[in-house]
Amino acid sequence: MHIDWNKTPLIPTIAQDYENSQILMLAYVNEEAYNLTLSTGFAHYFSRSKQRIWKKGESSDHTQEIKDILLDCDADTLIFKIHQKGVACHTGRKSCFFTSVKEDKIILEKEVDTDAIYSVTDTLYHTILDRKNASPEAKSWTKKLLDDKKLLLSKIREEADEMCVAINEESDEQVIYEAADLLYHALVGLGLREISPDRVKQELARRFGLSGITEKENRKK
Repeated sequence: MHIDWNKTPLIPTIAQDYENSQILMLAYVNEEAYNLTLSTGFAHYFSRSKQRIWKKGESSDHTQEIKDILLDCDADTLIFKIHQKGVACHTGRKSCFFTSVKEDKIILEKEVDTDAIYSVTDTLYHTILDRKNASPEAKSWTKKLLDDKKLLLSKIREEADEMCVAINEESDEQVIYEAADLLYHALVGLGLREISPDRVKQELARRFGLSGITEKENRKK
């Protein structure tokens, strides 16, 4: 049985522990990610948030060695039977499925300090997404901003203006403080749109070595 990538260009894929059958995570693969998985022996996925191929563990080194690949009867869902190095979840837990809906509690503890693995920007972004998905009763400034787009946009404008003032006439420490405020509110804006900061990094990488004048001219085309 073969996968019809024209019919199903993005296939849900379950990562399952080869030894104890624990379900560790759900991700997606396209044809390129699938072929890279086959050729390298390590799980590759297509990230819908980053809009690119990523090797599991490319930042954390928590890789997934492929032991077997199972294809379902409709040829549109996969199971990667894997050996998980480290943990599967970005929160530092063994599995991404750690919240019991019935019991309304966390059932898996963190095994790894993810702050030491991922950049502070990535960690903060995922925290913002957690706030976004929190219950309406949850009280936090981030949640308030996410629930009130008008307030969020006004804060981004306010923080940008305060940073301009700091750059023009205040101390280095104040510039750093205002930059942190602006970056935080910008990340909340990205979280509202569910645009991963990785896509911003990709855009900066694309521009690297390209003059600002050329880049602006390209925008008009």
